[in-house]
Amino acid sequence: MSSDNPRDGDFELVTLRNGARAVRHLGHGEVMHPSVGPWKEALRLYVEQPRLAERLGQPGPPLVVLDVGLGAATNAVAALTCARELGAGRRRALELISLEVDLAPLRLALADPEGFPFLQPFREAAEALMRDGSWSEAGLHWRLLLGDAVPHLEGALPPADLVYFDPFSPASNPDMWTEAVLARVRARCQEEGEGARLLTYSAATPTRVTLLLAGFYVGAGVSTGTKGETTVAATRLEALEAPLGGRWLERWRRSSSRAPHGAPLTPEVESRLLAHPQWRSR
Repeated sequence: MSSDNPRDGDFELVTLRNGARAVRHLGHGEVMHPSVGPWKEALRLYVEQPRLAERLGQPGPPLVVLDVGLGAATNAVAALTCARELGAGRRRALELISLEVDLAPLRLALADPEGFPFLQPFREAAEALMRDGSWSEAGLHWRLLLGDAVPHLEGALPPADLVYFDPFSPASNPDMWTEAVLARVRARCQEEGEGARLLTYSAATPTRVTLLLAGFYVGAGVSTGTKGETTVAATRLEALEAPLGGRWLERWRRSSSRAPHGAPLTPEVESRLLAHPQWRSR
């Protein structure tokens, strides 16, 4: 990975080994969408995995995506691109709500059209989002909630059908991965119909423990780049294609990382995890 040094605040653009451009945080050094690059990861994890095109093609009210960690808008634009390619007359509406604390990554990516060509069809949309806090076209609505995520998650939001959970890692951004925050995300999820699914790149045991404690059912997600697995969580067990079961639970019992993010493994926490309804039918 090399750096060409364009910077904005705490962020800079870098070139990955495969030639893809990405954004890196100058403080902790973490890269957004490392390895395969931002666009391939966004399509695989957040569009193809939840079968977004199929879901948009079903009749119904607007499909709501809660995008936690806008970053350079790659995941958001992947969803918008999928919807636009289907055409307004062939799909239901898409409502996209992005949470972000710092718009520097998006500004950097928009300033590098050759490195982030997938953003260009939505350049005007992204500029309007940063300027006005929202953007719309036929059947598409994109809203930005800027600042600390917690107050926004405690506010009035439409129930989310999909959650793109993509903040920096627990090591770099521990406050966003706690049970308290993920429980707030769970409270914003759709309960009707198919319920909701949350998608995230992290397959770490503490991540899955925290999601279970926050009230989700949890399963394995698709691989991406050097990651053999990611994670999918859901409000309903039947929504998971590869739910965690007895084998995972046995590995968890032997693991040296059994605690949730940001908290110790107390007897009460262990009891709650073992009492989770996910294990009753497995």
